[in-house]
Amino acid sequence: MADITAAMVKDLRERTGLGMMDCKKALVEANGDSELAIENLRKSSGMKAAKKAGRIAADGLLGCKIDGTTGVIVEVNCETDFAAKNEDFVAFVGTVTDKVFATGTTDVAELDLEAEREALVQKIGENIAIRRAEVFKDEGQVVSYIHATTGKIGVLVAIEGGNEELGKDIAMHIAASNPSVVSPEDAPADLIEKEREIYTAQAQESGKPAEIIEKMIDGRIRKYLAEISLVEQPFVKDADIKVGALLKKEGATVNRFVRYEVGEGIEKEEDDFAAEVQKQLGG
Repeated sequence: MADITAAMVKDLRERTGLGMMDCKKALVEANGDSELAIENLRKSSGMKAAKKAGRIAADGLLGCKIDGTTGVIVEVNCETDFAAKNEDFVAFVGTVTDKVFATGTTDVAELDLEAEREALVQKIGENIAIRRAEVFKDEGQVVSYIHATTGKIGVLVAIEGGNEELGKDIAMHIAASNPSVVSPEDAPADLIEKEREIYTAQAQESGKPAEIIEKMIDGRIRKYLAEISLVEQPFVKDADIKVGALLKKEGATVNRFVRYEVGEGIEKEEDDFAAEVQKQLGG
């Protein structure tokens, strides 16, 4: 009997899209032979789901749940907007959201929803992936916002002070303006250094004295940090006031936030219909 390693299970899972336990069982039955395991899995009903797993799931929906000082946000992906509107898919997103809220875990592999996911894949005929989750707990008031028109952009904010209306306004601002950090002090050092290298290369081409170049770079860094920092951005509902000033006026502080946009960072395949027809014709 061959030793079934975690790496073997991981590889088979990536190749088939099936659950870890299913993959381990298949490998055990095939004495560690991945190709034989795949062949055996193809003979089972679960392989219908596996055939979908290679397709890119870059659409989908977000789910949020708030209760006092606890809030969660999740992203569940499918392949098309049509499937994202399917009532069974919407219900599954709700199930995932409830499970994350109940367990408090952000490790989607621990949610134990693989059977439900595979059943839904078979039912609607698209690949489905529970992509990510975030949990805010005991960090002041937690407020959520999901863009009503599309349901594709969502925000979770932990805020102290102010009121719920202010929290909603701040969440909506984050959805619209997409800041990276709460304040300039929160920007990672490596991110600042990367920007400094870019600005340095640009400024050196100006031919100006070194001391002038240094001032130019510092100015650009300050401008960049203001652009990516929540408290330095002009408030979307009143550009005459910065978010930081608004928070101070209301006696409030944003502890942290997270902004999800469905499919962000996933490279989508662009279909070339003419090329596909040509390929099928053998041209």
